[in-house]
Amino acid sequence: MKVAVIGAGSWGTAVAALVATNADTVLWSRNPELAERIDAGHENPEYLAGIELPAQLRATASIDEAFGDADVIVLGVPSHGLRAVLEAARPHIAPDTPIVSLAKGVEQGTLLRMTEVVADVLPEHRTDRTGVLTGPNLAREVAEGQPTASVVAIGCAETGRSLQGLFMTSTFRVYTNPDVVGCEIAGALKNVVALAAGVAHGLGYGDNTKAALITRGLAELARLGIALGGEPMTFAGLAGMGDLVATCTSEKSRNRTVGVALGRGQSLDEIVQEMKMVAEGVKSTAAVLEIAQRAGVEMPIAEQVGAVLYEGRRPADIVPALMLRQARPEQEA
Repeated sequence: MKVAVIGAGSWGTAVAALVATNADTVLWSRNPELAERIDAGHENPEYLAGIELPAQLRATASIDEAFGDADVIVLGVPSHGLRAVLEAARPHIAPDTPIVSLAKGVEQGTLLRMTEVVADVLPEHRTDRTGVLTGPNLAREVAEGQPTASVVAIGCAETGRSLQGLFMTSTFRVYTNPDVVGCEIAGALKNVVALAAGVAHGLGYGDNTKAALITRGLAELARLGIALGGEPMTFAGLAGMGDLVATCTSEKSRNRTVGVALGRGQSLDEIVQEMKMVAEGVKSTAAVLEIAQRAGVEMPIAEQVGAVLYEGRRPADIVPALMLRQARPEQEA
C-alpha cells in the first residue's frame, strides 16, 4: 500500500511518521528545499525540529510523485489551501481512493466542511470514502510517541476499519466513527472556543472562568453539530470534548496561543505575523458564525470571539458580556 500525506506542517509530518511505520509513505511539501531536507535528514526542521522521522519516510515537492499510484490520500494542508491542492492533483485521484482530511476548519466563502470541499472538487469521488482524522492530537506530542487517542470518521465501515489499522500504532490508538459531520463541526468550532479560553488566560482569569468557557463552549459545539446532522454522542467523545479540552488548555495549542496574546494586549496582525503555523480559528470563526446563523443556532461565545477578531471589540469585554446575558436554565442556554 502506498500512502500520500499532503502537507509537511507539524501535523501532516507527525501523521506521515505514524503511517510510515505501517505502509509505504511519501510526504509532500510545497517547499522543495524543505522536502529535500526531510528526505535527506529525516527531520522537519521547520515544524518539528528535534524529532527524528522514520528512515523509510520519503518526502517530495512533486504533486505527480506524491499522488501517483497512491492507495490512500491524507490531506494535511490548512482549510484555505485544500481546494487548490485538490484541483492540482485531480487527474491522479481515482473515484474510490480513500481520502482523509486532517484540517479542522471551514472554507471561507463557500462555508463548506473539508469533506464537502473534496466532493465539490471531485464530484465523481465516492463520498463514503472521504473522511477525517480528528481528536485531541497535538502534533509534537504525537511525534514524540506520547500515548494519544484519535478518531477516524468515514461513511464506509470497511474503509474505516482499514484506515484504523493504517493509522494505529503502539502509542496512537484510533477509534472509528461514521459521524463525519459531527466530527468535522467539532473540529472547526473547538478552535473558536480555544481562542476564547486563551483570551481568558491572557487576561488573568482563573480556572473557574476557563472551565465555564470550555463547558459552555461544548454546549455551543454540540448544538450546532446536532442541528447540522451530527450525532449527540460524538460531542462527548474524542472529537468533541477530548479535542476541546486539549486545545483550550495546552500551551502547544495554536488557537489558545493566539487568544492568550490577544488577552495580553497584542494586535491580531502582530500575532499572525509572528506565527509560523496556521491557527485555523482565526480564519474559520466568521464562517462558523455564518453557518450558525443559517441554522438558527445561538452561539454567544463564538459571537464574542468574532467581535474581537473582526469588529475591534476589546478582549476584556468578552467575559463580562457573557456573564451579563439573560439568566436561563442550563439545558436551554
